[in-house]
Amino acid sequence: MIRALRGLVCTPVAFKQAVSRTAVAPSGLFSKLFDLPTKVGSLKQKEFAVQPLPKIALAASDYPRLEKLARVAAQQGDATGIFLAGEIDRAKIIPDEASEVASLVTLGSWVTYWINWGVPPRTVQLVWPDECSTDPSRISVLSPLGAALLGLREGDRMPYSVGGCLNLVTVQSVSQSGPNVVPLFRRVTTAGPSSPGDDPGPTAA
Repeated sequence: MIRALRGLVCTPVAFKQAVSRTAVAPSGLFSKLFDLPTKVGSLKQKEFAVQPLPKIALAASDYPRLEKLARVAAQQGDATGIFLAGEIDRAKIIPDEASEVASLVTLGSWVTYWINWGVPPRTVQLVWPDECSTDPSRISVLSPLGAALLGLREGDRMPYSVGGCLNLVTVQSVSQSGPNVVPLFRRVTTAGPSSPGDDPGPTAA
């Protein structure tokens, strides 16, 4: 049975095994190992648990830093680090100059995606943790959603867990150049006091 389920949704245990070069676990354990209820009440959540993992690929220049980032986080017991380590372990590494890179979610890519069903699409840029400030249009690769998006292509669907809740993210589009993202807050510029030279002064009688 395990052999028949091979290649389906990875679990934290599978990711821990990936760190030690064993990277497969049955998807039937997915909800339990993510601390989800034993009996899932929603049919959609049950569908999430059996989603086949999409094939992913990483740009060669991103691989060394990503591998170190995930390894260190995983050694510290970080769940997302373990998840990311498993994703990196199963990813195909391709040259930066390959045409395929343009269609991948890589570091610096802009991704339009939606989560589950009935949620409006959102566009974000995938960045390194130290580049993820308070800008809501940026998402860290070391976040659950960021790790799930890494290496995907347009149309791919990837399950991931946040706070014990199982979600499914679908990639709508990928761009390597920034879209026209409207910031949530605009800086308001107020006019300062006029200089003496700007004062027209009293008019001549």
